[in-house]
Amino acid sequence: MTTSDGRNEKLPDEHIERLKENVNKVEELSKRLVEVMAGKKSHTPALDGPNQELFAKAATAYLSEALQNPAKLLEHQIQFWGKSVLNFAEAQQALTKGEVDDDDSMRPDKRFSNPMWETNPYFRLIRQQYETNAAAIAGAVASVDDIDVKDKQRLQFFSQQIIDMMSPTNFLATNPDALEKAVETEGQSLIQGLENLVADLEANDGEMVVRLADESAFEVGQNIATTPGDVVYRNRLMELIQYKPTTETVHETPLLLFPPWINKFYILDLKAQNSMIKWVTEQGYTLFVVSWANASEAHADVGIDDYIEEGFLTAIEQVKSICNVKQVNAVGYCIAGTTLSLTLALLKQRGDTSVKSATFFTALTDFGDQGEFTPFLQNDFVDGIEDQISKDGVLKAWVIGRTMSFLRSNDLIYGPAIRSYMMGETPPAFDLLYWNGDGANLPGRMAVQYLRGLCQSNDFVNDGFDLLGHKLHVRDVDVPLMAITCETDHIAAWKDCYRGVQQMGSRSKTFIVSESGHIAGIVNPPSKKKYGHYTNPDLKGDSNTWLNEAEFHQGSWWPLWEKWLHKRSGKQIPARSTGDSSHPSLAPAPGSYVLVKATN
Repeated sequence: MTTSDGRNEKLPDEHIERLKENVNKVEELSKRLVEVMAGKKSHTPALDGPNQELFAKAATAYLSEALQNPAKLLEHQIQFWGKSVLNFAEAQQALTKGEVDDDDSMRPDKRFSNPMWETNPYFRLIRQQYETNAAAIAGAVASVDDIDVKDKQRLQFFSQQIIDMMSPTNFLATNPDALEKAVETEGQSLIQGLENLVADLEANDGEMVVRLADESAFEVGQNIATTPGDVVYRNRLMELIQYKPTTETVHETPLLLFPPWINKFYILDLKAQNSMIKWVTEQGYTLFVVSWANASEAHADVGIDDYIEEGFLTAIEQVKSICNVKQVNAVGYCIAGTTLSLTLALLKQRGDTSVKSATFFTALTDFGDQGEFTPFLQNDFVDGIEDQISKDGVLKAWVIGRTMSFLRSNDLIYGPAIRSYMMGETPPAFDLLYWNGDGANLPGRMAVQYLRGLCQSNDFVNDGFDLLGHKLHVRDVDVPLMAITCETDHIAAWKDCYRGVQQMGSRSKTFIVSESGHIAGIVNPPSKKKYGHYTNPDLKGDSNTWLNEAEFHQGSWWPLWEKWLHKRSGKQIPARSTGDSSHPSLAPAPGSYVLVKATN
């Protein structure tokens, strides 16, 4: 090694050995990377982005505007050029002076929390120019007028994805945190990051699915999903779990909870202190929870009708038989809430009163406004999904997970990727993120029915959804109901849920908006005293009127729900043991279906 004064010094032996080890690791990891990418399974290109027709429409509209109003285009360009030159001049001045002038014009952004983004002229220029570029792209999209409203919404969404992807924090040479870590660890962080990248690619057949949590830290049934119970019934679509009582007496009417089959049920039983399942048993209810099968090719022809017949209706009958009752109280979460609504409409038309009351957690029934999912619910994407389903038989979990992640790409894609692949960090031991990564495949026919008939055509609200020989309509949902929605829900926007509840035929409706999002707003135990909720018995006005006139309550909505449920759950009887002579324990909770991992 040559020093700054020209002398030659021998590198310490330990440095040479470490260098050799790292070089060998890079060679080994490079081979694995080549192998996994060579074996990557192909998928329909439409799943990766919108049809090029969208961008062609935007370009045509933009050029048309430029020809009709060239001054407007020139003004945008001059602003962009002027700002770019100013950014460069400020950087030159800072280099000359040796210090950066204070500037409070930069917007707070947690991606740029490292002080070097403000104090170092190089990184400051990169950030300023990135923000200038981002503003220019957003401005160009905003100026496109002669385009369909949905196309404009999609253009805004995908252009923002490009802006987020091109953030300088996503590249090693322009990420001071990653560079500092590499220097501090003598490059070991980069080696570890490459190992993390290769491991994630290998685990997902070459698809880039960032691991969000340390999977070795959790085991379902051991340190999460541990509330005692038994599987008392099983068929090809579900395991029915009855949880053991924790009180000497229970309400006579049992409670049957249907979680979404897009995810696994144990989000409601992560750990004792935030387990809704455990809390419900402590309130004196006989609780049954459905654990859905993780779809494989064998489920390709399973549709929503099968979920209703073999899932919802079968579970209701099994619970009635085990508890020797004529009615149950039912709960549906997310897509299971949507399907519970369909089931209730079917029961209404059949004259069946097996469900005494219904509770909906973040459940959409009116899809007239597709909200943040609009970019993914147009024909080019859904056509691509149908094409992929025709090959796989199922809608793969990684497709669903990636779509959900792009609604919060900086938090769920780029941020975790930076920490894992550039910084070489082990993902955190966080139970919620572990659950988030434990996805489920969807049966192909069911996925298409849901996307075409409900999301796109909105048949349940419009002309009726054809199913099982009936034309089901939201107005046929007439049992007493409570709907819990979440204020910042990206998946089932509360205003859309509200509009669906308004159209239900029930004379007894309770509507709640919880603070926070799709998960945290529901998994909000009273002990945490974290998120509050809004109530308003008047559902006649629009959603804005409802919220403006609503009363805010501190803390969880769970006690309010229990008070409502208490009135509809009958007298107290001695606590029931799990199952009966016709329903012996098939396995202890959480059962076997929940352990099946999604195939890639």
